Amino acid sequence: MDALAKHIEECKIIRSIPGIGEKIAATIISEIGEIDRFNHPKKLVAFTGIDPSIFESGTFKGTLNRITKRGSSRLRQALYMAVKCAIRDCRKMKTTDEIIPRNKRLREFYDKKRKEGKPFNAAVIACAMFINPHQSHLQI
Repeated sequence: MDALAKHIEECKIIRSIPGIGEKIAATIISEIGEIDRFNHPKKLVAFTGIDPSIFESGTFKGTLNRITKRGSSRLRQALYMAVKCAIRDCRKMKTTDEIIPRNKRLREFYDKKRKEGKPFNAAVIACAMFINPHQSHLQI
């Protein structure tokens, strides 16, 4: 899988995102397949299964909305691991309490979600929606 992924241009683009390595990039590319079949970023998010489910009826609007998980579980798992790798500290030995993330923009977005009161997994899934290979202007 790694040997085939080295020859694919999209894999090189995804690997340019700090925190994403060879294995995760190859998994993302293999699970997405031909990205041109998704004509809108929301369709790719729905295929991944990280879109929020809507629970409402009449005037009732549910406040506890989970992700749908209707898409590819391998792609969802790869994006989850990519976000965890991207937001963690890039140093092996800590000399100060300051966090130096692999991906600063993604870490800022993660910290913002945590300050809003989101639990860890909800913040990571929000970051996974922030990483979207379909939107080239969001290269993090």
